[in-house]
Amino acid sequence: MASFAVSGARLGVVRPGGGGGSARSGGERRSGVDLPPVLFRRKDSFSRGILSCAGAPGKVLVPGGGSDDLLSSAEPTADTPVQSEELEIPDEAELVVEESASSSTAEASSAVEVEEKSEPSEVIEGTGKTETDGVAVKSAPLVEEKPRVVPPPGDGQRIYQIDPMLEGFRNHLDYRYSEYKRMRAAIDQHEGGLDAFSRGYEKLGFTRTAEGITYREWAPGAHSAALVGDFNNWNPNADTMTRNEYGVWEIFLPSNADGSPAIPHGSRVKIRMDTPSGVKDSIPAWIKFSVQAPGEIPYNGIYYDPPEEEKYVFKHPQPKRPKSLRIYESHVGMSSPEPKINTYANFRDEVLPRIKRLGYNAVQIMAIQEHSYYASFGYHVTNFFAPSSRFGTPEDLKSLIDKAHELGLLVLMDIVHSHSSNNTLDGLNGFDGTDTHYFHGGPRGHHWMWDSRLFNYGSWEVLRFLLSNARWWLEEYKFDGFRFDGVTSMMYTHHGLQVAFTGNYGEYFGFATDVDAVVYLMLVNDLIHGLYPEAVAIGEDVSGMPTFCIPVQDGGVGFDYRLHMAVPDKWIELLKQSDEYWKMGDIVHTLTNRRWLEKCVTYAESHDQALVGDKTIAFWLMDKDMYDFMALDRPSTPRIDRGIALHKMIRLVTMGLGGEGYLNFMGNEFGHPEWIDFPRGPQSLPNGSVIPGNNYSFDKCRRRFDLGDADYLRYRGMQEFDQAMQHLEEKYEFMTADHQYVSRKHEEDKVIIFERGNLVFVFNFHWSSSYFDYRVGCFKPGKYKIVLDSDDGLFGGFSRLDHDAEYFTADWPHDNRPCSFSVYAPSRTAVVYALAEDE
Repeated sequence: MASFAVSGARLGVVRPGGGGGSARSGGERRSGVDLPPVLFRRKDSFSRGILSCAGAPGKVLVPGGGSDDLLSSAEPTADTPVQSEELEIPDEAELVVEESASSSTAEASSAVEVEEKSEPSEVIEGTGKTETDGVAVKSAPLVEEKPRVVPPPGDGQRIYQIDPMLEGFRNHLDYRYSEYKRMRAAIDQHEGGLDAFSRGYEKLGFTRTAEGITYREWAPGAHSAALVGDFNNWNPNADTMTRNEYGVWEIFLPSNADGSPAIPHGSRVKIRMDTPSGVKDSIPAWIKFSVQAPGEIPYNGIYYDPPEEEKYVFKHPQPKRPKSLRIYESHVGMSSPEPKINTYANFRDEVLPRIKRLGYNAVQIMAIQEHSYYASFGYHVTNFFAPSSRFGTPEDLKSLIDKAHELGLLVLMDIVHSHSSNNTLDGLNGFDGTDTHYFHGGPRGHHWMWDSRLFNYGSWEVLRFLLSNARWWLEEYKFDGFRFDGVTSMMYTHHGLQVAFTGNYGEYFGFATDVDAVVYLMLVNDLIHGLYPEAVAIGEDVSGMPTFCIPVQDGGVGFDYRLHMAVPDKWIELLKQSDEYWKMGDIVHTLTNRRWLEKCVTYAESHDQALVGDKTIAFWLMDKDMYDFMALDRPSTPRIDRGIALHKMIRLVTMGLGGEGYLNFMGNEFGHPEWIDFPRGPQSLPNGSVIPGNNYSFDKCRRRFDLGDADYLRYRGMQEFDQAMQHLEEKYEFMTADHQYVSRKHEEDKVIIFERGNLVFVFNFHWSSSYFDYRVGCFKPGKYKIVLDSDDGLFGGFSRLDHDAEYFTADWPHDNRPCSFSVYAPSRTAVVYALAEDE
């Protein structure tokens, strides 16, 4: 019998047919109480808002009375597949609820009945510092216990004050907000509110009490279902499940006579269903852990319920949200200098202290949700509630997050709710044998470019699944927020493909807008900010959707930040030409082209540029010279000198002007020379041609942090500059300063000068001209000193500036500024000046 270890438990790989029934004590399966259906009517026939109802015809997956929940067992219906039924969302006054024999309050009539919890919601700063791995860390903040509440909807009208141009699209926006309010009202009435609705994991999937284990699964298309696994020797007749009228299958497994659970921790489990597509074994949709056994391709669901002594206990409170975000984007698997898949534990011990030392205050982790295809970068999710087992156990991940909190780092999760893996064996696709279970049917349910499935955000149970998923990661693992992937794809039925957004508001508010998806985003932001006030929500939107980062109560979508995706695209465009042709005004316009009162996280290059076939900024600038001329004991080349200088300037001007937050993908801080090439074999295409693989090598699927640390390589200087840049922002908080003014964009001189906060930034992009006595306008008079110089020898520069020099302002207006001072501006150099009193 093959085996492998998971969190102290040994997993036996038992082959089917090895025995008889279940090795547990006898007992009857527990049944709940039937729920009455709710009928929805609406006179407003033009509405697009739809709740997909996948229960029996005439039944809606929203309970109306005070019975147990929709997850209760009932006698199975006929073996014919139950088709989805679409019912329009009602106005609050038009809900018609059938009479229930056991009516109760809305709080008690939740479809997923859960106990109310009171969780910490406010963080109070402590004082003093501690030392952790040689890194000075502020003492842990104290956490104040108090109830958390999702605020009620507002009137949604403030967006028109913020952006008067929205008035022309009031019909669409008011309709959007009415749909959001209608969904909130329906959830409040029938689920007891977002708090209860978002705790679906407390009823669906596996739950355990002292009496035994209950397993529930929403699979309305299945004719029959049985729970199979190592615990019952994969016998499909041993533990058959019962179906209620809403398509939820259920089974109760009493504890063994000695009190041990009927399913051992760490053992494999699946649900076997007879479906319209045939008999299939699927990993439970709400599974908390799944693994790939050695030599097998599909993953196996794992019943994960470690004993108390093996569960990780968080020791450190979550940090308060910082004023400005400096995010280090990372991928656990490729975070080792060695050619291997790295672990949560190694990332905790080796990478987190590095991130802290570099001056970042948040780590954003990719590929957390389980994904069977490693090379998908984590974006083809198969098991939404399970952390990737490639890197370790759930307890290992919790330990990583707790360590980050000890260091004062926020941990953001790259969450994927925009699409799902196309896999049918270990994913959600065709889970109950139908095409429309979690997803839209037909072409609308398939993303042709990503080869993945697209969620139906108008489905009640899809909302429960996704909202509960977001909460699960915040609650169970103490993540501090999310970067929502692929939001542009969610918000438009064309998914942003083959569409050039010009900024015309008609592109955002029309028939191409998926209102259901936008309403989901409003709901999940309500949930995040209501129950976790310190959590951060970042949305990846390339379209520039207005209202994206305005609070939901004011009529917005509710994100805290938008990823400023136009910036890396602009740098790619510029790097394809000589810097002699760069337009200073074009650079400034791209960096500052942001919507008022909507914060952005800016970045100079994306993680996609690091993939094989693409180019990072460093590779665009230095190309193959990086392989031969980065050693300090060898002469440099003009290409290397130019590349190092511009690499630093690009990053600083991006941070200086581009937004209220900054993001860097791991390794790019020192110009990582190697691309990312996931291990892969040859791939045969439909036309008969073959794409060669890399013999499943991990050689290019790692991060060579040793290069940035080597004091004999020029990479070290680039890393030192990035570290100094992060610490400069930490000290002066210029990204979130109210004062920002661009005083010069000189095309002939190739000079950009701007003020942000109390700092003055001077960029000379000219390739050969250095300027003596160059006049710099400023707002505040006084004595200025250099606080950052990209030409510093420590950063691989030529040390052309005297850092002890003092610069006194004169009452000489310049560039529309009331005073000015003179500087020496070397070519291809960026210098930051601060008032001496602020140093």
